[in-house]
Amino acid sequence: MSVRLPSPDEIRDAAARIAPHAVLTPVLRHAALDAMVGAQLHFKCENLQRGGAFKFRGACNAVWSLSDDEARRGVVTHSSGNHGNALAMAAATRRITAHVVVPEGAVRAKVEAIEQAGATLHLCAPTIAAREAKAEEIQRATGAVMVHPYADTRVMAGQGTLVLELLRQTGGLEAIITPIGGGGLQAGCAIAAHNISSNIVMYGAEPSGASDAAQSLAQGARIEHFTPDTICDGLRALIGQSNLLALREHRVEIITVSDEETIAAMKLLWQTLKLVVEASSATVFAAVLKQRERFAGRRVGLVLTGGNVDVDALPW
Repeated sequence: MSVRLPSPDEIRDAAARIAPHAVLTPVLRHAALDAMVGAQLHFKCENLQRGGAFKFRGACNAVWSLSDDEARRGVVTHSSGNHGNALAMAAATRRITAHVVVPEGAVRAKVEAIEQAGATLHLCAPTIAAREAKAEEIQRATGAVMVHPYADTRVMAGQGTLVLELLRQTGGLEAIITPIGGGGLQAGCAIAAHNISSNIVMYGAEPSGASDAAQSLAQGARIEHFTPDTICDGLRALIGQSNLLALREHRVEIITVSDEETIAAMKLLWQTLKLVVEASSATVFAAVLKQRERFAGRRVGLVLTGGNVDVDALPW
């Protein structure tokens, strides 16, 4: 799916649009983690965002960008959890209907959160094709507006707002690293960051079992058929076509990490920062630990994207 990338102005407009609803999340530091890596690490805690994930930013911007006529028809999306929950919560702030297509086998805590937020759930087979087909079916039947998890200009603009906050909170950074799934977060963040300073190096952390973005960049074309195998349920989506273009344009460097490296990083973040972060979030710290020489001596922003875990099924 190809969509237009947001402009820096659209990201700034999104920041103003979501300000009444979104949380200004904190940035945490930890001396022991700095010493471990040999860098200044600034952790942007989007696990403390509404709904427990950065996804609320994009969903909120999309919902409040709708005309009154569009809003009356409601919204629809497909999601393994965090985006669906975010869209349901954002829809509730405007008192409109939200339909969320959820793949069978999704993390139970995330599915329950979507229900509690007031969305209408629709189950489908655990494939991207099944998710998109079901969402299109619901869109045709209800007239609801599609809010794609990552291939949506409004969503990408909303996600990019966290970089505006991060750079203000830190006074400037030399590098920023985010997880990469569908690529909407990285696209929005890269556009926002490089509008402020073209010298900021953008990194993406990707599970080795879902490394379609890394492979797509290496091959010079988007991989369209890929079966992910990773515990990082939030990063199993295929990279979007426009999002891949943004990665190329902004020279995003991707570091792949194993599930074992991610679990070790996740456990360390729980122990040191005293934060509940999910596996998808921990990929950024795993990547920095894996390639410390890339980050040594630099001011680095790490985006902890979410904290929605099933505490009865922790990976350790």
